Amino acid sequence: MNPSAIRRVVATEAALSFIRLLREKYGPLMFFQSGGCCDGSSPMCYPSGDFSIGPADVFLGTLDGQPFYIGAEQFEYWKHTQLVIDVVAGMGGMFSLDNGTGSRFLTRSRLFSDEECAQLESETVPTGPDAGGAPV
Repeated sequence: MNPSAIRRVVATEAALSFIRLLREKYGPLMFFQSGGCCDGSSPMCYPSGDFSIGPADVFLGTLDGQPFYIGAEQFEYWKHTQLVIDVVAGMGGMFSLDNGTGSRFLTRSRLFSDEECAQLESETVPTGPDAGGAPV
């Protein structure tokens, strides 16, 4: 990846610490940005391979080396924003590893500038499980 490339997903220091804690307990992780069904629009955290990534799911990047995906339809709504993953007090998503810990992941966002949007539009968006190295 180009070091000057614009990152579509980033995490706060609090979220990175929480990710490390969950990784120590569960091993390699993966994330999927929920689209608002059972668990609202929370970023969901799973043990690596416990969530099937489809061929149209978009790989946004990694958080502390853990792949982060979003569904293609959701990506269309969010593609003009950088997702900023944070952690706050509360209950996590029903199927997410943060559930029951007293903390949960939360997606914040910031709008990309016009210049960033132009650069991102010229790049190919990686899709499918091979894009981020998720187990099939």
